[in-house]
Parts: sequence; C-alpha cells; structure tokens
Amino acid sequence: MLTTKLIGALFVFCGLLYMAGIAVYRGKMSEPHSRNGESAGLEPPHRGMRFLGLKANWPGLVVAAIGALMLLLPSGA
Repeated sequence: MLTTKLIGALFVFCGLLYMAGIAVYRGKMSEPHSRNGESAGLEPPHRGMRFLGLKANWPGLVVAAIGALMLLLPSGA
C-alpha cells in the first residue's frame, strides 16, 4: 500500500533527523574561542568522535532500519 511506503519514508527521515540532531546538539556548552586561545569552560580542547558512535545513535538507526524495511516490503495491491 501507499501508506506503508509513506510511513516507511517518514521513519527513515525521522531516524536521520534524530541522528543529525544528536551530532549537532552534543557540542560544547561554553564559548568556543577566547582572545588568548584558552577555553572559557572545562571542556577538553578537542571534541572526540564518540558522537558518531552506536551508543548515541542506536535509536535513530533502529527507526531508520524499520523505515527501510517498510520501504522494501512488497505492496499488497
């Protein structure tokens, strides 16, 4: 059915949107630059790549995978 394809596409879109939101909003909370080059906060100077890992993104991956399966299902009529 067409509704299964639309819901699947919506699931894929929402999963990707969730993962993008996690990557964007997991940034530094304090001012990134100062005049003398030191950080104004307690964060380390370099941001790690952990925000791209499975631990943070598994809900988005599951929703996108469910949507992909719904898109791959054959339509009934």
